[in-house]
Amino acid sequence: MKKIFFVILLTGIITATQVKAQESLFSIQYSMGFSNGDLKEFNEAASFRGMGLEYRYMMKPAIGIGFETGYNLFYDEMDYATYTKGTESVSGYQYRYTHAVPVLAAFDYYLKPDTKFNPFVGLGVGTLYTFRDIDMGMFTQESDVWQFALRPQVGVLVDTGMGNLILGAKYFSGFKANDTEGQSYFTINVGIVF
Repeated sequence: MKKIFFVILLTGIITATQVKAQESLFSIQYSMGFSNGDLKEFNEAASFRGMGLEYRYMMKPAIGIGFETGYNLFYDEMDYATYTKGTESVSGYQYRYTHAVPVLAAFDYYLKPDTKFNPFVGLGVGTLYTFRDIDMGMFTQESDVWQFALRPQVGVLVDTGMGNLILGAKYFSGFKANDTEGQSYFTINVGIVF
């Protein structure tokens, strides 16, 4: 997976075109996630297994609309303990996984179009699919939920002369659904723009 990511990254940097000459932007990003709220109670460790894909149609040099999706895997290995749910107790090591997949419509506003450092702010609206998995020996407990989600972001497009990079931070906020509390997390992203 790492080799494929670096090949895609290198290929993108070499073949990326100038942002100011484009009518649309497509980016592939590496995403580091940091859990928040209810998700942090379940998975405390940061996620270094993530990626994002974005497309923006540039309506004007300062306005882009489009869509995005991504994936972050949060993972924790718990100490040996006895876990009780209702009247049942199980002892052992617990492995917790959360797979988060946002699917969003997005709007970005670019503050300094046609410059080497083009900061932007954005908002995404859509859904967040969350799949949780708890493994203990032979036992597995799984749950999943689709939640309405909002995603503000800040970032910058950087024209390196050889291609374009994107650096940014996002906050994904899901809302309570099906008796599951809203899942939320921050991401820091770095990627290439085609």
